[in-house]
Amino acid sequence: MINILVTGGTGFIGSHTCVELLEKGYEVVVLDNLCNSKESAIDRIKKITGKNLKFYKADLLDIEAVDKVFSENKIDAVIHFAGLKAVGESVEKPLEYYENNLGGTFNLIKTMKKYNVNKFVFSSSATVYGMDNNVPYTEDMPTSATNPYGYTKVMIEQILKDITVADKKLSIVALRYFNPIGAHESGLIGEDPHGIPNNLVPYVAQVALGRLDALRIFGNDYDTPDGTGIRDYIHVTDLAVGHLAALEYADKNVGFQPINLGTGKGTSVLEVVKAYEKACGREIKFNITERRAGDIAVSYAETTLAKKLLGWEAKRDIDKMCADSWNFTINNTEGM
Repeated sequence: MINILVTGGTGFIGSHTCVELLEKGYEVVVLDNLCNSKESAIDRIKKITGKNLKFYKADLLDIEAVDKVFSENKIDAVIHFAGLKAVGESVEKPLEYYENNLGGTFNLIKTMKKYNVNKFVFSSSATVYGMDNNVPYTEDMPTSATNPYGYTKVMIEQILKDITVADKKLSIVALRYFNPIGAHESGLIGEDPHGIPNNLVPYVAQVALGRLDALRIFGNDYDTPDGTGIRDYIHVTDLAVGHLAALEYADKNVGFQPINLGTGKGTSVLEVVKAYEKACGREIKFNITERRAGDIAVSYAETTLAKKLLGWEAKRDIDKMCADSWNFTINNTEGM
């Protein structure tokens, strides 16, 4: 396996994965429509690694553009990050989410089939565990969702499972991420959302910079030690390394395999705030507001399968995640 196509490769997780791929000697081709990222990520990836990669500004919904990428490159495997990903927005624009995330994946799979590419790593999510499973989440639990974004992940996983039953040559790994935070330790790439952030740590970073007055914490009356929601935060570099392990697994195994990528332990919102205060040396003001509909109290991964099948486990702790996030933030106050 030499040439890896990375869809959504200029995004937060995609860009970090490109760095790890290049540093391990893979050739990388990136396809991204830049709807929630910037082309400057490509230059920063090159700067970190000292290596080159090919970039196509293209949309997966444009099957001719997808075909062009495959016809111009001998693709050996695909890592598929591209997709719309804001939970709240998906509730407001469900049709857009279903069309984009499902339609783009259909075009990608059809083109892979045409060019006989059989190895595929899919960017799934812990949202597929829904509301009714007990922690820690294991890969054999039933899947469901609470919003259209989550349902796109549930549906795509089912589609991928079905096509591996029909085509015994296919090897597909669905990586179920928990809560990626942090940034590359160079400070050159990190989470750089357009507009007001949806995720906790970029929001905290904006408060630390003085751009937002205070963090809103949604509920402090959960059945947790400090009353705030607990999540399994994972450093984005650990997550990126997990994709390389998944590629190696896909090279030796066929069929469909879901695998959790998390640390296996939960951290509360207030614990994240404290770790970020330690990283930036500033007080993070916050206000407690009502719980958000659909939020659960506790979510964290059972990580045994990742260790067993991939030989992978997360290495960086919450202090390192927050320190790297702050380093990226202060080095990129105007964004990437």
